[in-house]
Amino acid sequence: QVQLVESGGGLVQAGGSLRLSCVASGRTFSSVAMGWFRQAPGKERELVATISSGGKTYYTGSVWGRFTISRDNAKNTLTLQMNSLNPEDTALYYCAAEPRGERYSPNAYTYWGQGTQVTVSS
Repeated sequence: QVQLVESGGGLVQAGGSLRLSCVASGRTFSSVAMGWFRQAPGKERELVATISSGGKTYYTGSVWGRFTISRDNAKNTLTLQMNSLNPEDTALYYCAAEPRGERYSPNAYTYWGQGTQVTVSS
């Protein structure tokens, strides 16, 4: 069974850091793009960052310079290092894999984790 399992979320004060991890199982995702998305209550799911199979990264403007997406294909994992967090980063964070089409849209992704909650207090 294909599974993506996120971990690392929690409560942090503004200015703090968190590191999210996504462990994939059931198949390897080394040859496909992966991404992090987030969804706040009452909001649509939105792109945070993506990384191609070759390591090319993309970040949404609001996290530029603060977040870093990376992958370890040997371990079949995806990571999101989040620094300088602010309350606007509060959301449920999802990892996703294997977009069909362009990798910037949540509608394109085939596999999703269940999400990990990130809450940033002021």
